[in-house]
Amino acid sequence: MMQFVILSLLLCSAAGNTFQIRNKDSCVGRCGDNLSHNYNCQCNSACGRHGDCCQDYNTCNSRTSCKGRCDEKYDRNNPCHCNSKCDQYQNCCHDYYSLCGASNPGTGFTAQELLDVSEQIYALDINKASDGDIRLNLQSPVSNSQTGAKVDLASNRLYEYVNEAAIFSKPTFAKLIALLDNYHRMTGTPENFTPEQLGEQDAFIKEVMHTPIMEHLYSVLHSKKLYNSKVEFEEDLKKMWFGLYRRYNDVLDSSGFEHVFSGEVKRGKVSGFHNWVRFYLAEKNNELNYYSYNYNGPWVNYPDVLAMQFNWNGYYKQVGSGFIGSSPEFDFAIYTLCFIARPNTVCKLSLGGNSMNIQSYTWTKSTYGNGKKYIASVFPLTP
Repeated sequence: MMQFVILSLLLCSAAGNTFQIRNKDSCVGRCGDNLSHNYNCQCNSACGRHGDCCQDYNTCNSRTSCKGRCDEKYDRNNPCHCNSKCDQYQNCCHDYYSLCGASNPGTGFTAQELLDVSEQIYALDINKASDGDIRLNLQSPVSNSQTGAKVDLASNRLYEYVNEAAIFSKPTFAKLIALLDNYHRMTGTPENFTPEQLGEQDAFIKEVMHTPIMEHLYSVLHSKKLYNSKVEFEEDLKKMWFGLYRRYNDVLDSSGFEHVFSGEVKRGKVSGFHNWVRFYLAEKNNELNYYSYNYNGPWVNYPDVLAMQFNWNGYYKQVGSGFIGSSPEFDFAIYTLCFIARPNTVCKLSLGGNSMNIQSYTWTKSTYGNGKKYIASVFPLTP
């Protein structure tokens, strides 16, 4: 009998080890686990800030929602929390403010106002791609459960055609493209900008601020008494987006702009990389291999939204979501709005009559100014 028990325990242990190996890309049985380098992705409340959540992280539903948990005591095993201190520690569940009657600091926006402002920004995107400016070849779709397979299902490039002469000659596109080669993609490598590169950051901010989109966004934020002048807003934009912080190996190696618009590689996989211009140029230069897509938004005009899988010079991106055909100022404005209005939670918008959710995360290990937070990540949430 004793031999049978021992054998059973050994078999269970072996099965458990096999289960872990088989689920390195999944949150099954791992919700709220501490950081582990034995897995390809993570399943705790910090994964969003670091851009390494598993694709099925949202299946940890009961532990990532505040339903029935408002004012509960702190439990370190929970991936997020629903008490009065969660904002202080930047680990509130996404629905804490809506379900628990708490005031989300720094927002001042009602749900309806966010819907209205996002539609206004959408309508003001005069520099977006027009019909015929872009031709996509989506090829094979995959289900959400298949995104971790790392199988190339596309024999051709995603972008069949982009009218570079019409699109990239526009000032905000030109200023964006000038920035994209200023970064070391490997986290842990310090970013040391030349005076010319710092000037390119200033030029980008100045250029987007001349657009109807950013002028409107400023007027909205000014009406909320969040900024007193355009100069103050511009200075804050530069700090929240371009300010450097230590993402890996205790060196100033990252920023919100690098992570979102240019992309990074951390612990052997692509992190961030949510801009269509960056994707197109990397694919054109044979630096990026498109694999498949798992979401194609309902928009019939640009901006559209796509979530895709790709390999960036040997490093895989399981789900890279982003706007397609949008102007740089559109991405910049939508992401900034949600980062300010709904930090660390889901920002519910309306674009062209269709619902769109944006997720943002603040960087919590360092601040600028009077305790203000840098952008860690912000991107479209796809079903």
